[in-house]
Amino acid sequence: MSATPDRTPQQTAERVRERMYANDPAVRGLGIDVTEVAPGQATVTMTVQGHMLNGHATCHGGFLAALADTAFAYACNSYNELTVASGFSIDLVAPAREGDVLTARSFELSKAGRTGVYDSEITNQHGERIAMFRGRSYTIKGKPAVAD
Repeated sequence: MSATPDRTPQQTAERVRERMYANDPAVRGLGIDVTEVAPGQATVTMTVQGHMLNGHATCHGGFLAALADTAFAYACNSYNELTVASGFSIDLVAPAREGDVLTARSFELSKAGRTGVYDSEITNQHGERIAMFRGRSYTIKGKPAVAD
């Protein structure tokens, strides 16, 4: 399902988003919405809920990592080549609190052969930076991310 004369790269990215989301119970269960996709890019949002809080009444870092990892996943699969994470790191720079609407924007820094590097930034509804994430991807050649 890569881009063809009948399907632009943007249309391919949108089709991948639609199909991946339909098959992604973890993302849906966390209340994450995939709001934008483009080749090598994705934006996702999530509202911090009470059950996501840690003992300090701030969003648990695991939920922040899941949000950024989701943006990364949709960005690196946007070409419809099955791509998985080979690793990631995250720096938490400010707390997120219950009711905050968080946005993670991911974009491709490098894609060469089977490997890629993507950065994701998480901000809150006030535009304040909450976390920075860097993901490393590995593409399985010859396999689509989603069926056509």
